[in-house]
Amino acid sequence: MTDFERRASEAKTASFAMAVLKTEVKNAALLKIADALTANQEKIFSANQIDMQKAKETDLPMPLQKRLLFDEKKLREVTAGLSSLTTLPDPVGKELMKTEMDDDLILTRVSCPIGVLGIIFESRPDALVQIASLALKSGNSCCLKGGSEAANTNRVLFEVIKEASEEAGLPNGWITLMETRNDVAEMLLLDQYIDLIIPRGSNSFVQYIMQHSSIPVMGHADGVCHLYIHEKADEAMALSIAVDSKTQYVAVCNACETILVDESIAKDFLPKLSKALSEKTVEIHGCEKTKAILPDVLPVEEWHHEYLDYKVSIKVVSGLEEAIGHINKYGSGHTESIVTSDASAAEEFMNRVASGNAFWNCSTRFSDGFRYGFGAEVGISTSKLHARGPVGLEGLVTYKYKVVGHGNIVADYANGTRHFTHKHIL
Repeated sequence: MTDFERRASEAKTASFAMAVLKTEVKNAALLKIADALTANQEKIFSANQIDMQKAKETDLPMPLQKRLLFDEKKLREVTAGLSSLTTLPDPVGKELMKTEMDDDLILTRVSCPIGVLGIIFESRPDALVQIASLALKSGNSCCLKGGSEAANTNRVLFEVIKEASEEAGLPNGWITLMETRNDVAEMLLLDQYIDLIIPRGSNSFVQYIMQHSSIPVMGHADGVCHLYIHEKADEAMALSIAVDSKTQYVAVCNACETILVDESIAKDFLPKLSKALSEKTVEIHGCEKTKAILPDVLPVEEWHHEYLDYKVSIKVVSGLEEAIGHINKYGSGHTESIVTSDASAAEEFMNRVASGNAFWNCSTRFSDGFRYGFGAEVGISTSKLHARGPVGLEGLVTYKYKVVGHGNIVADYANGTRHFTHKHIL
């Protein structure tokens, strides 16, 4: 047995104990982790400075360096997130449905943890804390693999979380850290231990994981998000939302990558949009109609493209129908937003775009588990099964059926001696 297989086996064993932890124990562990992170902040910051220095030496793109940074602000955010999680209801043990099969035979559907989560995420150390805390609160064990750029920071964060949580009463081995590609390759084959894989990254990366493992995968592919400026959009609102959607934080999956503008307002609106984006140093790529109005824009090489940078694509569309068609053809199923004063157009847009998040008159950056009140997220699922959109606590549990009887046997129902009532209770 290899070292990682041994750790995966320990995580599986620990998952059985995690599944029945009392809410008070989980909440106490979350608060203890928050205190431990604060107590070890200098150690964490020192490790992060090593990662940051390496990132600079290897010319890691500036937006990715911003994601890599773990400073006092990030520490405050993650500790606040840990505290916030303790205020959320425990997602485990909820009665989701209750049916009287007969007057002395009761069926109940109850939420329960998934088991062992294998989560691969990008070079953002705060994601490790968020993901581990969500796994803890939802009663799951977890095997975590962060980006190699954050290796030193992730190692320290993992050690602090592991020690603090186990001191608080969590089972040994409930959390483990994968540090090599070999660990990931091995995890893909360990279906006897790993119950669900959640990969965060490009569409090609997610597809690779799906094709090389028999373990269920919760797909979190690229974020090709769209903002559609409808002909009845308030101009000031549209400009404000466009700038926020694109530039508030460019290196994230819910940043806008394509802006669609109705041709009836394009001639007047595009120069103003260009000025607003240029003030934020955004490089604009546009279609032929856009170029006819803004001669200096660069061509669009691929509409399904996630820049994660100060770059955006702009397309002039004939109206709502073309906008929806473009999104459903080139989008990634992540987040789409429309700016309009026309309620019926907004409703049609939100109903017809085939994405997990559909917005009206607000920034795509609101597509986030913490902002939704989910207590952060392990990722945003672009698949349509099990969980969709920001995956928080509710996306990390499944359910089981419990039936309680009083000596009931099927033979009595098969021969007509007894009959099902099937009364809905809950």
